[in-house]
Amino acid sequence: MKANRRWFFVAATLLVVLFLFASYSRGDGDEAQFQWDLISVDANINLRAGGQDSAGAADNSTLTLTGSGTFIEPASGGTSSAVTGGGTWETFSGTTSTGRGTYEATSLVRFTLAPCTVPTCVSGFGGTDLVGNESDARAGLAVLRIKYSDGDSGVLVVSCNLNGTPANVFEGIIASKGFVEFWNQAANGANSATIFHVLHR
Repeated sequence: MKANRRWFFVAATLLVVLFLFASYSRGDGDEAQFQWDLISVDANINLRAGGQDSAGAADNSTLTLTGSGTFIEPASGGTSSAVTGGGTWETFSGTTSTGRGTYEATSLVRFTLAPCTVPTCVSGFGGTDLVGNESDARAGLAVLRIKYSDGDSGVLVVSCNLNGTPANVFEGIIASKGFVEFWNQAANGANSATIFHVLHR
């Protein structure tokens, strides 16, 4: 009986150790939590939270968003409802505002990291990361489902190109709102941008 108890204690201890090891040894893409931000970039290449990004539709109308939030990428792929955040939206026809409100991120469709020169993904091109710790900065592509305050739903694509990221990765956003796709990157301001940071849990 004592031997059985001893083996039970040893087995339980090993299971706890293995669980803790698995919890703390996840990589960036293995159920890691990320923060996404739409940011601004000033003349000194300071990256700041609270910026806005735009994209245009086929008729040259535009959608401008602000926002930030977090998500957890499932290790097995698929969608994730473990998302937070959102921001504001405004649509324009030329310079005339045609609607405005807020939006909320409701789920993550997918997230894929892109290469960048960690830990100098920002300073490598002369920038200063004032959004988070530069060592945690990452490039990548996130697709989020969002809900607008006027009842429309859509998809927000956040794409970030940092130092060391291939040139075919665009910087900025595209988004849909109802049946309209705002896909034209020409509408994106020169001082607007995006960034991801991995959050250590």
